[in-house]
Amino acid sequence: MTATKTKRRGKTWLKILAIVLAVLVILICALITTVSVVWGNEIATAVSLKQIRARNDAHEDGSVYTMTVKGGFYFDEFIEQGGAESDSELISFITDHITKGLIDMGLTTSDIACSAFTAQTEDGDRVFGRNYDFSKTNTCIVYTDAGNGRHATVSTVDLQFLGIDGDKDVEGLMDRVTCLAAPFAPLDGMNDAGVSCGIFMSYQGEETVPTDVKTDKPDLTSTTMLRLILDYADSVEEAVSLVEKYDLHDSADTSFHYMIADASGKSAILEWTNGTDLTDNDGSKRTLKVIYNDDDAHIGEREGSADYQWITNFILQPGYYESDEQKPGVDRYDHIYEQLSVNDGVIKDMDAAMDILASVGRRDWNNDDSNSITVHSVVYNLTDKTAIWIPNEHYDDPSARVEIKL
Repeated sequence: MTATKTKRRGKTWLKILAIVLAVLVILICALITTVSVVWGNEIATAVSLKQIRARNDAHEDGSVYTMTVKGGFYFDEFIEQGGAESDSELISFITDHITKGLIDMGLTTSDIACSAFTAQTEDGDRVFGRNYDFSKTNTCIVYTDAGNGRHATVSTVDLQFLGIDGDKDVEGLMDRVTCLAAPFAPLDGMNDAGVSCGIFMSYQGEETVPTDVKTDKPDLTSTTMLRLILDYADSVEEAVSLVEKYDLHDSADTSFHYMIADASGKSAILEWTNGTDLTDNDGSKRTLKVIYNDDDAHIGEREGSADYQWITNFILQPGYYESDEQKPGVDRYDHIYEQLSVNDGVIKDMDAAMDILASVGRRDWNNDDSNSITVHSVVYNLTDKTAIWIPNEHYDDPSARVEIKL
């Protein structure tokens, strides 16, 4: 009799254990389903982050990564809410939407010195070349998908601006989560419509004063303005039309201007100024000035006679400076013009465009500032939507070359 009772109790406990295990399995499955629904795109994006080139401290090279962003990364919602007027507002939006408020995220910026130009190859392809000059840092080539009216894009992001130390690699889950903010911080890029854009320091005012326009328009910070162009513009004209709808708020006490180009050969430089000289010290009163490649004779004789454009780190508006000595990057500006003017802006191919970028690479240039490294050089082919991307001036190293196709 006792043995029978023991067997019954054993069976009862087994049934209870089976029920408990079943409930746990259901709860775990429900949790996994919830996580997949809430963070499925974010998880897939974080997993896609891959190191494609290791750091080389002797050459002051940071690591290079690629990342493919799944889903819309909430930029549509960002635009719908009216953008952001400051970095802190942008950080709050990213934290609330990407991590659902569970993990704080950050964005930072610093002084950068860069060069860019547009040109045409002998085959008729339109290209946009850009050097990003700064200091040792990690970079990420970021791909985003088309969807909900957005274009597919490729862009370059300096991970130091996401708060990831340039002296170490991306390590662990938290760094991968931080990288989810990368689509909000592009420095240059191209979309599948053949529109390309880059952002450049402009060092405006007697002491660098950020643009901080105050009207009743919605607001965008520096890099989200670039993201707007990449995601939604089909042409230079459409990019300008989009930009005109927003107030620009430059980030981190610095000032910026932009260059845009498209596959038709049209390009434009966008600057925000107040007045016509270095007393441009009130960023709230600046207004947008658009300099088109076919309507820039007022900028100068060289610019007026050229169908291409080039840019470094000074404002192009006439009379803004008393002398060339006050223009940051004027030496690189003149050198790029000398290279492009040999054949009136026509170059052999994309490699020839990269050669021009190499000729103003900062490691060999006569530097007089802290931006002693060209972190990356990229040539976007706006006609066939391809690109050549080279890190840290390794122009002669085939293993460093990244071939991109949208």
